[in-house]
Amino acid sequence: MSIAGILANPASGKDIRRLVAHGSVFDNQEKVRMTRRLILGMERGGVERIVYMPDAYGVVERALSAISPAIPVTPLETPMRNTQQDTTTAAEIMETLGVACMVVLGGDGTSRAACKGTVNVPILPLSTGTNNVFPFMGEATIAGLAAGVTASGKLPIEQCCVQVCMFDILRNQEVIDIALVDAAVYDDVFMASRAVWRLDKVPQLFLTRCRADSIGLSAIGGQLRSIRPEEPRGLALELGEPADASVTAAIAPGMFATVGVRGVKEMLPDEIHPIHTAPGMIAVDGEREVDIHRGDAMAIRLNTAGPKVVDVRRVMDLSRKRGLFVR
Repeated sequence: MSIAGILANPASGKDIRRLVAHGSVFDNQEKVRMTRRLILGMERGGVERIVYMPDAYGVVERALSAISPAIPVTPLETPMRNTQQDTTTAAEIMETLGVACMVVLGGDGTSRAACKGTVNVPILPLSTGTNNVFPFMGEATIAGLAAGVTASGKLPIEQCCVQVCMFDILRNQEVIDIALVDAAVYDDVFMASRAVWRLDKVPQLFLTRCRADSIGLSAIGGQLRSIRPEEPRGLALELGEPADASVTAAIAPGMFATVGVRGVKEMLPDEIHPIHTAPGMIAVDGEREVDIHRGDAMAIRLNTAGPKVVDVRRVMDLSRKRGLFVR
């Protein structure tokens, strides 16, 4: 039986960046409507069962109140802590159940939490967050259709997905966390909010991808290099003064920053890039998550064995070429 999964984060798109920047609020009713279209698309794509992560708001349950899919849509048996760990645990369970594609509704942080649970299950990240560098911004109906085709096995997985790079966060040579897009060293131990605003306190910035039209911290590197997510290289920046260059970038919706760049170095797979700040913190994918204690040997390593990301456009184009929806 082909199985697809849904992980919808009711907290995404509502953080403090809505107050200090100018981002839109992504309300839960819109997530419910998106999930409704997602389920209908998955069913039409050929999947035989859908499992989902339960949440306090009941995103999927509310979505099901207005539709009657012919396939079972059932919750996972997992405790709800109302933290990121819920997403990580749900992704782990989905792998054990044989889920062939999981759709994640959220931003960069939600996608990262899912990938901490598994990078073996193909992921289709659908954007409902703040800084959406990793997730796909598009219509949920088509995303559901692509996820259904992928999960049903109508197309080879290797043709549906692109394997992207990620970062391993190392403490004393052991992996303690991951980052999908960026890892920023923060020269402070005080945390008023999880988001990073004070770039004068960021001496090092590591990026798995760079695009000039991106948003968030990766936009800084995007003004210097262009690196696709699947390329086996990353970018390490040293920030501060005196600087060799001054870069202006959109670090949040409606918010720009100008930062001095003292050094630029390309990162190759499995290279160890030491972190020179202690004590401090590391922000991964835009949120300060990892503490740096005095005496810790912290480092960043580029890992090419990151998640397999469903390419919606490629899946739909292959579906057309194979005539999957033509009789």
